Amino acid sequence: MANKRRILVVDDEQDLCEILKFNLETEGYEVETADSAESALTLDLTTFDLLLLDVMMGEMSGFALAKHLKKQDDTKDIPIIFLTARDTENDTVTGFNLGADDYISKPFSIREVIVRVRAVLRRTSKESDEHQPSTINYQGLELNLDKKTVSVDGEPVPFTKTEFEILRTLLEESGRVFSRQELIAKIWPADVFVLDRTVDVNITRLRKKIGRFSKCIVTRLGFGYFFDA
Repeated sequence: MANKRRILVVDDEQDLCEILKFNLETEGYEVETADSAESALTLDLTTFDLLLLDVMMGEMSGFALAKHLKKQDDTKDIPIIFLTARDTENDTVTGFNLGADDYISKPFSIREVIVRVRAVLRRTSKESDEHQPSTINYQGLELNLDKKTVSVDGEPVPFTKTEFEILRTLLEESGRVFSRQELIAKIWPADVFVLDRTVDVNITRLRKKIGRFSKCIVTRLGFGYFFDA
């Protein structure tokens, strides 16, 4: 595999680092590990395409490391996925507000990590940006990313910006369940207070607008929403 994507796993659990390293390398990635944020900072982080950061580590947390990296011009654009046992809404929002691209709660399956890694790299890679399609299509449902329009079976449908971004998020990672807090953190401004109910209302309006495709937006009780393609 030419030009392998380089991934750095930062976690104080050595066994977990080795498991992730083995499985990600099996998928064709080049992987290095560090057992602390401090150790990670001794590496040339600009050579990595993605960072997997544990949140709870020794003196410097994953959140603190991410905050530091986002302040540096040469590392601010490196994608970050947080790996953590702290599965609370506040932690999730904190992670996304720090610029994280995804947030995976422990315990997790290796398959889940691989799918998330693949999705983040696809979404953030320069090559993808340069050749990014101007539309997202699912059968007769089409989103035009340049014009910010939606059509159903060739008929234009008026969408608010929020509705458009929710549908885009769900379509771009079909099958992945997004919690309400994840959608809030990704779509609404950080300084705006949004209730979970606001997400539900937008989903309800969105379903009505996409007609026969409404059944594709599935509610996973207790977890959130996903697009079942």
